Amino acid sequence: MRSEQTPVLIVGAGLAGLTTALFLGQHGVPAIVADRHPGTANQPKARGQSPTIMEAFRAAGVADAIRAAAPPGRPEMTIVICDSVTGTVRHSYSEQFPDFAALSPAPAGLASQQAAEAAIAARAAELGADLRFRTVLETMRQDGDGVTATLHDLGTDQRYQVRADYLVGADGGRGTVARAAGVGHHGRGPFGHVRTVLFRADELIDEVPDTAILMYYVQNPALPTGAASFVSTDRPGEYVLGINDDEHRTDEETIELIRITTGRPELKVELCNIGNTWEMAHRVADRFSAGRVHLVGDAAHLMPPTGGQGGNTAMLDGIHLAWKLAAVVQGQAGPGLLDSHDAEQRPYGQTIADWQYVNRFERLHPDERPDDLPEVPGAVDCLFGYRMASRAVVGDTGEYGFEPATGRPGSRAPHVVLHRDGAVLSTRDLFFAGFVLLTEDPGWVEAAARVAGELAVPLAAHRIGAELTDDGTFRASYGLPDGGAVLVRPDGVVGWRCTTGADAAALGAAWRQILDR
Repeated sequence: MRSEQTPVLIVGAGLAGLTTALFLGQHGVPAIVADRHPGTANQPKARGQSPTIMEAFRAAGVADAIRAAAPPGRPEMTIVICDSVTGTVRHSYSEQFPDFAALSPAPAGLASQQAAEAAIAARAAELGADLRFRTVLETMRQDGDGVTATLHDLGTDQRYQVRADYLVGADGGRGTVARAAGVGHHGRGPFGHVRTVLFRADELIDEVPDTAILMYYVQNPALPTGAASFVSTDRPGEYVLGINDDEHRTDEETIELIRITTGRPELKVELCNIGNTWEMAHRVADRFSAGRVHLVGDAAHLMPPTGGQGGNTAMLDGIHLAWKLAAVVQGQAGPGLLDSHDAEQRPYGQTIADWQYVNRFERLHPDERPDDLPEVPGAVDCLFGYRMASRAVVGDTGEYGFEPATGRPGSRAPHVVLHRDGAVLSTRDLFFAGFVLLTEDPGWVEAAARVAGELAVPLAAHRIGAELTDDGTFRASYGLPDGGAVLVRPDGVVGWRCTTGADAAALGAAWRQILDR
């Protein structure tokens, strides 16, 4: 059996795995990505990328492709609860996408998972990722120095070993990595298994709104389990039916269910693709890290699709984990930095999973709301206000929580409009390539150069008021007095804030703690 070596082996090439590979490449570390499917997603699946994702994608060179993949129609989302697409409407509303311009320089993306995966995969490959489809993880064993995995190439029926420093489990809710690593799960339980069907029905084009995203939750006793979903795609006239899984269902029976769902008994239907089954569930891993194995995406937090945050949270996992893996692999950080993956991402994943669980009742079953629904923050806080707490954050952070971005360590570094050589940009445009120090004091720029040289870690120090100018809000936005500075991590999170004058020793001590040096 042949053997290969790689710094990082990623199992799963969905949104989580591909984003992890993309940002590993962004930070200079190649990865092998193994996935059992023939390629990236062949159905639209989830849709939408939050501004926080698009900021990072812009830095990694994939945002333009995501924006170009937006579906046709007005940039709005129509959500309908009804007994059929063309029948009685119980509740309907059309949402304009929120204007987050005060919080982010990047508009949200509207690409489907299918288009997003293709774009991320292409850019990840350009940055060094080795994408291996039709490849299954059969066994894995970790020790103190790495992980040995046996992979099965389904195309050649060959098995081979890969020795990796670290393994990332991005293999979804039905994956095997978490179980093999001894990680359990907890949650509110499964709600059923769904099969998606891509079909064409041109007659419906003029009968549904022309918004970019259509989502119909159909509740009809004539349907199996009494419910189905109807979702638009990137192509007018093509739609996706989400229905309970039944492996014995014939194509004729599937077409009949489409007609019941749409309320058109004589509808002409062309079946395009019957997708894989997926589980609707609320389930969170008990820990996101186990030795040299780290979980991201649905392998770490499986949540109902009501609210569309499963994919976004999966991509955030990859963005936050990749820089840490890269720093450790390249010898810039100690292995303790990776302990922060569980400490930082698990509380957030739990909150977002709870949010989507609450949405399930608010949107689909308002009359069945259980008494013990978890309390969750509002949407703006969930997207922009999470404050992390771990040893990779230095300062008085307390426990994790949600609050407006104020430059407090552990929180998202605030968006402040800047100007450079006549061009308008944001503080957020300065992040995602490495560590960044922001200050108005030239003394901090000198201190940053000295400490970066000592640690042999790149640090971009920007003096606001010199090559970059602001509108007078920088210090207030970041909670800085005259002469203060903030150290921002490669994931756009404030790692440390100093409210005194330039102090190379203090910067070095804080940075060493973040890096576990």
